[in-house]
Amino acid sequence: VITTREDPQLPLARLRARGQMTELRAAHLRFTPSEAADFLNAAMGLDLSLADITALEERTEGWIAGLQLAAISIRGRDDVSGFIRAFTGDDRYIVDYLVEEVLQRQSKRVRSFLLQTSILERLSGPLCDAVTGRDDGKALLDSLERGNLFVVALDDTRHWYRYHHLFGDVLRMHAIEEEPEQVAVGHRRASEWFEANSLRADAIRHALAAEDFERAASLVELVAMGMLGSGQEPILYGWLTELPDEIVRARPVLSVNYAFASLSRDGLEAAEARLRDAERWLETPTNVPQPRDAPSDEMVVVDQKGFRSMPGTIAVARAYCAGARGDVAGMMEYAHQALDLLAAEDNLWRGAAAAILGIAYWTNGDLEPAYRSFTEGKARLETTGYTQFEISSVHSLADIRIAQGRLREAARIYEQALRLATEQGGRVWGTSDLYVGLSDLHRERNDLEIATQYLLRSKELGEHMALADTRHRWYVAMARVKAIEGDLVSALDLLDEAERQYVENPDPDVRPIAALKTQGWVAQGRLADALDWVRERGLTVDDDISYLREFEHLTLVRILVARYRHEREDRFVHDASGLLERLLDAAEEGERTGSIIEILVLLALAREAQGDISHAIQPLERALALAEPEGYVRLFVDEGLPMKTLLSEASAQGILPYYTSRLLAAFDVDGRIRQEPSCLPAVQSLADPLSQRELEVLQLIAQGLSNREIGERLFLALDTVKGHNRKIFGKLDVQRRTEAIVRARELGLL
Repeated sequence: VITTREDPQLPLARLRARGQMTELRAAHLRFTPSEAADFLNAAMGLDLSLADITALEERTEGWIAGLQLAAISIRGRDDVSGFIRAFTGDDRYIVDYLVEEVLQRQSKRVRSFLLQTSILERLSGPLCDAVTGRDDGKALLDSLERGNLFVVALDDTRHWYRYHHLFGDVLRMHAIEEEPEQVAVGHRRASEWFEANSLRADAIRHALAAEDFERAASLVELVAMGMLGSGQEPILYGWLTELPDEIVRARPVLSVNYAFASLSRDGLEAAEARLRDAERWLETPTNVPQPRDAPSDEMVVVDQKGFRSMPGTIAVARAYCAGARGDVAGMMEYAHQALDLLAAEDNLWRGAAAAILGIAYWTNGDLEPAYRSFTEGKARLETTGYTQFEISSVHSLADIRIAQGRLREAARIYEQALRLATEQGGRVWGTSDLYVGLSDLHRERNDLEIATQYLLRSKELGEHMALADTRHRWYVAMARVKAIEGDLVSALDLLDEAERQYVENPDPDVRPIAALKTQGWVAQGRLADALDWVRERGLTVDDDISYLREFEHLTLVRILVARYRHEREDRFVHDASGLLERLLDAAEEGERTGSIIEILVLLALAREAQGDISHAIQPLERALALAEPEGYVRLFVDEGLPMKTLLSEASAQGILPYYTSRLLAAFDVDGRIRQEPSCLPAVQSLADPLSQRELEVLQLIAQGLSNREIGERLFLALDTVKGHNRKIFGKLDVQRRTEAIVRARELGLL
């Protein structure tokens, strides 16, 4: 048995090939997550959650000594999770160990190499030579690996390596302390090497670290256009925010790219300020681009092609901003301007302009012209390789077909896009949104299991795979599933989160989240809250009819019918019916079959509320005839028992017997239609009783779930869970989870 840090001077390769040697190396000695859990909680006497253990195991990479030193640092801390999130190589125990046991034991040559190359996230011989100015990089890396000195090979060819995370932290800290001037030099050399080897992202990162901002700005300008629409906007935005403002403002192409990158982050005003920065150079009499190292008071252009197309791309950006402000006329004006300015072969920006023009038509309710414009835009974008732009147009095409009542075609649009994303490896930005779209269509057909599976698949892919403009859709879709399950409390919580996730964008907000929430309040009988919303929105039955406000007016109709059922005043149902007739005329003129079906359903319900079943059947029969070919189910079933009464009568009259039987069967298997679940204890002796949601959170706290795990279980944001915790603790008059559990049991709440 031989134990050694370094490989012994033996014919290891021959012994290994003959099977005459058993090796236990560092990888075998690292703790697995389960072993780390046993060690930290059993051996070290801690009580860490699974999430905290996983985070610590990943940070230490299973290094046993590192876990032990971390455990020593954790003892006695109140915010354990916060400490673990921030745990790095600057922890005093880690620093002392690695300095005394590793760094100080190296020769001056090796120590200098370690400190100089600590700035690198990954290491190769040639790269290390460029940074250190030496020629022994490959030999030293091989030596460090053989000596098991916290160097990890990243490939089987032993070309790329990295330092162990904690060791790298310690090295960087010492490099800054001992050779601060060399750190900037090293970053600059690394940037030059990465640029020469066509690794521009790394080149930019090191240029920024060296604070060589002119160099970084030039590099960013060359890659920015390729990053827009490819899911890399957050990275681009991060780089741009690190650049001094005066450098960005001197570069018109970079300013335009900054405007696009900031649209979904800093808002319209910030984006428009960047566009004005770019436009001032177009108005300058001498528009001669300067070299990359020109002073900041003169225009600098590196991307010459981007500069030539800049007037057109600015018009595209202006059209986008106009749409986000709800200025439809401005959208059309700037989109047409962009199409006039852009070169015929500029498929990327001409495609974007055509798509924005489609949005303008869509906002006005002109769905077929909108569909044609989107189709043209998508066809152009398909030639560019910008898959994300293609996918973003998919949502618009599908939404338009849904508004036209063509659900099957909408499903085909999503399925084709999903196949495209799958061909790209399934990691295309926006892929998770496609599953959300398909989920909603399956929900409408009452395929609830499939709908839920698609939502879970979307969540597995993660929010980083969702478009910023459509991230809220997941919460809306899950809310509608929860409502079908009878859990209106969860549904409304999810809609609250959807509002927080919503980002202003040019797509017409034809189904506002606030209106969906209001419909939930109506289902709960919270008419006072619903009427407050009506007043806030300034809605009346005499408003001008527009497609953009159609859903809000349909929500107003639901409130009026609910008031009639509650108060039996004829004026409410009379006003509702009059508004519905006007909405129906507008929808028929715009050939919006999806809207027509919903309006006819509400007309039938308004007449049913009056007890006029015979007249209620007339609009219902037409709605059924329009809906049956596309397989609508939830549009009818979600209306509850009044609709079941009407469908039973329609079935008795022989109206579309197969379809009405299918809809009635959906009622039979759905026992919780529009019912508020009741899981509150019979008695709460608290002066301020816990809400249903607070009780659910309390139950999960008692099961030992962390805040993050509770959020995942209930589909809530982490901040929302923490807010529920604060309310629970306040109502129970406690400070900690353990106290809350004890107090809740005393009160019979658990």
